[in-house]
Amino acid sequence: MFHSSAMVNSHRKPMFNIHRGFYCLAAILPQICICSQFSVASSYHFTEDPGAFPVATNGERFPWQALRLPSVVIPLHYDLFVHPNLTSLDFVASEKIEVLVSNATQFIILHSKDLEITNATLQSEEDSRYMKPGKELKVLSYPAHEQIALLVPEKLTPHLKYYVAIDFQAKLGDGFEGFYKSTYRTLGGETRILAVTDFEPTQARMAFPCFDEPLFKANFSIKIRRESRHIALSNMPKVKTIELEGGLLEDHFETTVKMSTYLVAYIVCDFHSVSGFTSSGVKVSIYASPDKRNQTHYALQASLKLLDFYEKYFDIYYPLSKLDLIAIPDFAPGAMENWGLITYRETSLLFDPKTSSASDKLWVTRVIAHELAHQWFGNLVTMEWWNDIWLNEGFAKYMELIAVNATYPELQFDDYFLNVCFEVITKDSLNSSRPISKPAETPTQIQEMFDEVSYNKGACILNMLKDFLGEEKFQKGIIQYLKKFSYRNAKNDDLWSSLSNSCLESDFTSGGVCHSDPKMTSNMLAFLGENAEVKEMMTTWTLQKGIPLLVVKQDGCSLQLQQERFLQGVFQEDPEWRALQERYLWHIPLTYSTSSSNVIHRHILKSKTDTLDLPEKTSWVKFNVDSNGYYIVHYEGHGWDQLITQLNQNHTLLRPKDRVGLIHDVFQLVGAGRLTLDKALDMTYYLQHETSSPALLEGLSYLESFYHMMDRRNISDISENLKRYLLQYFKPVIDRQSWSDKGSVWDRMLRSALLKLACDLNHAPCIQKAAELFSQWMESSGKLNIPTDVLKIVYSVGAQTTAGWNYLLEQYELSMSSAEQNKILYALSTSKHQEKLLKLIELGMEGKVIKTQNLAALLHAIARRPKGQQLAWDFVRENWTHLLKKFDLGSYDIRMIISGTTAHFSSKDKLQEVKLFFESLEAQGSHLDIFQTVLETITKNIKWLEKNLPTLRTWLLVNT
Repeated sequence: MFHSSAMVNSHRKPMFNIHRGFYCLAAILPQICICSQFSVASSYHFTEDPGAFPVATNGERFPWQALRLPSVVIPLHYDLFVHPNLTSLDFVASEKIEVLVSNATQFIILHSKDLEITNATLQSEEDSRYMKPGKELKVLSYPAHEQIALLVPEKLTPHLKYYVAIDFQAKLGDGFEGFYKSTYRTLGGETRILAVTDFEPTQARMAFPCFDEPLFKANFSIKIRRESRHIALSNMPKVKTIELEGGLLEDHFETTVKMSTYLVAYIVCDFHSVSGFTSSGVKVSIYASPDKRNQTHYALQASLKLLDFYEKYFDIYYPLSKLDLIAIPDFAPGAMENWGLITYRETSLLFDPKTSSASDKLWVTRVIAHELAHQWFGNLVTMEWWNDIWLNEGFAKYMELIAVNATYPELQFDDYFLNVCFEVITKDSLNSSRPISKPAETPTQIQEMFDEVSYNKGACILNMLKDFLGEEKFQKGIIQYLKKFSYRNAKNDDLWSSLSNSCLESDFTSGGVCHSDPKMTSNMLAFLGENAEVKEMMTTWTLQKGIPLLVVKQDGCSLQLQQERFLQGVFQEDPEWRALQERYLWHIPLTYSTSSSNVIHRHILKSKTDTLDLPEKTSWVKFNVDSNGYYIVHYEGHGWDQLITQLNQNHTLLRPKDRVGLIHDVFQLVGAGRLTLDKALDMTYYLQHETSSPALLEGLSYLESFYHMMDRRNISDISENLKRYLLQYFKPVIDRQSWSDKGSVWDRMLRSALLKLACDLNHAPCIQKAAELFSQWMESSGKLNIPTDVLKIVYSVGAQTTAGWNYLLEQYELSMSSAEQNKILYALSTSKHQEKLLKLIELGMEGKVIKTQNLAALLHAIARRPKGQQLAWDFVRENWTHLLKKFDLGSYDIRMIISGTTAHFSSKDKLQEVKLFFESLEAQGSHLDIFQTVLETITKNIKWLEKNLPTLRTWLLVNT
């Protein structure tokens, strides 16, 4: 799954609009393996204390009290029939589940949520063979656990198969989960309806009663009934279509490979497609609403290229004969990796050359790469339970880097990947962060696992490990992991053992020795002397939260090293600092280079302190080469001064990524109270000579964030001086920007960022040019093609007049490009008129003109501006119950709404206000981990201002 912030970047930086898957006991039956991963439950019968059991909706005792299903009955195969009615907006369905019983039991527990069960029967294998009718089953429901119990008349016999048949019906969902309705508008203004599924993590139970846990893998045979004007799609290719009375058609799909319930998908719609074949013969199709078919071509080209790449990289063919990618008009995440039928937000799949910018192209390519990686990581090999969802998501995020670099080097994603790590460091340096692997039981807790820690930190520690082991060894370990656990479930340790011992069978010589990796250095060989060591190292990164700080002190040719836990907003002088440091220790694979040599030195720091001897005298040392390591570095003594001197004298002696890393670390250390702000600001002096766009943007993003902080707090003397400094200091590079789409991806992203900044700061030439282009565009009735990289800037300037704002809202409704709608919606959110902002929020709540899927991003964008911050926050407090009707409590949207409207606050009265609101929610039984993160973030903002405001004021007076 890919989470998207849709129209605004959820990234900590305001600059970019880069918007943001066993071992077996003895086989009891031929070819059937009962897996030891299932926890064998002890309570198969009603022998427990009656008080320990919950009460079903009919007042009877419900025979199961745990959130997790018992493992006494295991699904093998589902026959699923679904008939949605797109007029009455409901569906009728039936299923027949083939199950295997491992222990005698008198009940079968399944997941089911908001489904009306009309009939349930049970047949033994023998009954089925002799065509005997099934026995009626009593159905008990326990909604608190989203479970039903089927009570069987006689105990089920161990080691036998049975068939459970269930008839059920429900309304198509109004939200974004389970089996729900989506709508789109045609060019002619007609509204059309489709029915679509989205099941991850725990919503398959909203579409059919099932064993809705990742371990219960099974095969699925799906039949969909529809009208002739529609098509039906599912995970597998269609086998046949049967004509029924009344003009209805029934599509039968091939039986799926063995997979988890959250990957099942089916859609009924009237979409059109474009198709092509990979070099191994897989048919790839991109589906979109009929008027948007012309925006599907880039996605097809990218998907074919990426699927070919993955088959070679993983040395495993994609196991299905087709792969469909479909753009859904109403969709909560960025995309979802259902096997063979991947669902996307329109902004994550469609590319319109007239309105999609360079960053839009990078976004679409990344999301496609992410979801295709899931066809192996997540679908073929699935985590045992949601506590290890990072095995799916961290890997897919990491594989974006590998795949996009290999297939689209011109997109220069390698340089952008640093932002993936910087983004999560913001969260991970707070005490409220969490380990990558963390227990999660309830659906809300499970949903909360889909966050930056699972995705970004997971990807960053994998990239660090790859850098340490070497690409070849790392790739072989991945291949071994995927081959060993295909169609099965795995956990953290399985991955570490595959990466420790990454010899494939083909690597072994006749003597049984693996010689696959002759190039390994003795340092690495010593480190990998025992397989346990990869596990020992990596568990320090997955089982404890936070990020290490490496403190380096140079004394002649000797380097004193010390590791601490890096904390933002808690300073060394604070009483709680020491307690928050205790018991934290990482095994850090260090890399460093020096002024006297280009050689990359490596060392593993396993203890709190260590000493390294340099071979020769050197004026500076730079740790974390290319920022491949997941740690912050602080140079004590004269270390920072030496690096700043080097940057000013000749910045090119340091690698481009090292310069980005230095800028990032120096400002992070200010937030942790380890450096004064003037030291970090002094480092930005050299940026007027910087030729690397990523480094320039990194420095600019901090300066711009300070400006927005002052502007929101109305600290006008500093905000005016910062504005003057930015426009004066970066004038040469701003003036060099053309209003065009020329240049490399980074040239284009720099142009978008710099011109957006200049216009935000009311730079007259910028405002004038944007206003001129906007007038021409309005006069052409929206027909003029404005360069895509400046489109958002032009719209934002145009939105400042009432006529321009109203015209943009009209165009938003008419536009057939979701990329353009994104840019318009952002522009509308920059209005300084509160009644206009309120109108936008109301339209987002209503969900017709502005789709509800964009509400979280809209509130986030409004709240970042001085005129919108209080408005957005008040709206959330006053409409909380309405928001919960639209989004699940633990959903990404709710979490984004909470953090997006509060995390920029920086005063004690606002902290108190937010705290009281969260306390009132918790009193009503609503608890989310994000509450603590937000409170810590606001506290951090307050402390940052207290500590750094005088320094910033003085520094600007001296430098402007």
